[in-house]
Amino acid sequence: MEKISDALVIIDLQKGVCFGEQTIDHFNDLITLVNQRIKLYRDQDKPILFIQHCDEDLIPNSAAWEIVDELARKDSDIVIQKTHANSFYHTDLQKVLQQQQINKLEICGAQTQYCIDTTVKFAHGLGYQLTMLKNASTTYANRFLSAADTIVFYENIWDKRFLHLIQ
Repeated sequence: MEKISDALVIIDLQKGVCFGEQTIDHFNDLITLVNQRIKLYRDQDKPILFIQHCDEDLIPNSAAWEIVDELARKDSDIVIQKTHANSFYHTDLQKVLQQQQINKLEICGAQTQYCIDTTVKFAHGLGYQLTMLKNASTTYANRFLSAADTIVFYENIWDKRFLHLIQ
């Protein structure tokens, strides 16, 4: 049986994040990967946490705010609402993790250079042991880098500094 973290944390895979003027980078492959991880965590009775961003574009209970339909989410999964790139900022995330004695997190989701990066670095600073599968985050191209190059850039920063990147 594959050794996994204490919990899987899925960040901001919401309709308004993933489907703008175009679909976010490698969406279908990422959904396949995340659903495989969800199954693995469920098979080992490990918690799955969905982090859901709320702001002026991702208004609670709007279509854009909803978690994408393609994910294998269940009502029993934990959902944490946030209003900042840092999933811990003014949320119950740390309280939930402490109550369940969770110290090791596997992170995945969107967007690489915003909410993923901020949460990875903050969680690391709080002492959580982090893992991420290679290419388990996504984003859009920007004026400096393609989406793929942005992902590789951040994975290189995170690996062995903030988390263990699993190839």
